[in-house]
Amino acid sequence: MLGLTGKWTDTHSEEVKRGITIKLGYADVDFYNCDEHGFGREKKCSKCEKQRTVSFVDAPGHETLMATMLSGSAIMDGALLLVAANEECPQPQTKEHLMALEIVGLKHVVIIQNKVDLVTKEEALKNYDQIKKFVSGTIAESAPIIPVSAKHNININCIIQAIEEFIPTPERDLSKDPLMFVARSFDVNKPGSDISKLVGGVLGGALKQGILKTSEKIEIGPGRLVQEKGTEKWILISTEIVSLVTGGSYVESVKPGGSIALQTKLDPAIVKSDQLAGSVVGLAGKLPPVWTELKLEPNLLEHVIGSKEETKVDPIKKGEPLMLNVNAMTTAGIVVGLEKNKIHIKLKRPVCAEVGSKIAISRRIGTRWRLVGWSFVKK
Repeated sequence: MLGLTGKWTDTHSEEVKRGITIKLGYADVDFYNCDEHGFGREKKCSKCEKQRTVSFVDAPGHETLMATMLSGSAIMDGALLLVAANEECPQPQTKEHLMALEIVGLKHVVIIQNKVDLVTKEEALKNYDQIKKFVSGTIAESAPIIPVSAKHNININCIIQAIEEFIPTPERDLSKDPLMFVARSFDVNKPGSDISKLVGGVLGGALKQGILKTSEKIEIGPGRLVQEKGTEKWILISTEIVSLVTGGSYVESVKPGGSIALQTKLDPAIVKSDQLAGSVVGLAGKLPPVWTELKLEPNLLEHVIGSKEETKVDPIKKGEPLMLNVNAMTTAGIVVGLEKNKIHIKLKRPVCAEVGSKIAISRRIGTRWRLVGWSFVKK
């Protein structure tokens, strides 16, 4: 990510200490091109033309953080699939990530064969053949494979060219009611700040459709859990957009494409530590339904993805806990009923989603949540 954007996206203390991505990271960069200098992220001469601004979401590759990766994939238009040239391909987590991309419907993929500086030419070609065999028959079958040394900044320009050629900017429907998927939420006030200078909580993510503007009244679903007359219920959160940031600049309105941040009038205590991650933002009265229970027709995979063994996927059982990823939300649920080809799940945390939204289904196998199938939100 550093070579492509010039920015470190791993900023969390544990990420820096352990050298892995744990939370979703973000970086925006402008891509340029000209006949003399080719593709790059810098304007090197007067003939270099800006191609577009690209927002990167750095999702974890580690197997224990698949839920975070699935949440991040909900706000992406394409994906860079990273494969190490000095390892056998595919690794279990690489299988899981490619299947996750298929499930969420991402069709535009560029494969990066990294660490070619650590292997011989023959070993790199063997690894290339392994990659081609692995992606055969998948959404990535025709994806370009770019040999790269990120450490030595080799072929970064080729990645940029491949992104420009194979991950097009999709058509956006600006006439629809705006819907934003929240991937992060946080408090930007420093400890000890003067109470009179405190600012409201910030929501970060991506706009799926429509246009959001400053000063608009918005609602956030599924909202928050409250106690009312001895019972618990979830209520939508209402607030107002104070300011909008995209591409590192303050703007009056935002359209789909790229990561955005909304400063709101929310109490910072409500948003800190990603408490609203997975939520959906829309105009007041225009949010999709909030679901506390779901009836699904699961499409189960033949084998468990992500484990070294070829473990067969057993039918879902009553009383079984499942992890579901819907849009940018990760939630857990218990199977409370079984019908023919259907399961009834009671959710621990409700989801805000349109009918037809895709759902990734994972089950606990050993000490890990493993991807085992998918379904759709239905009435």
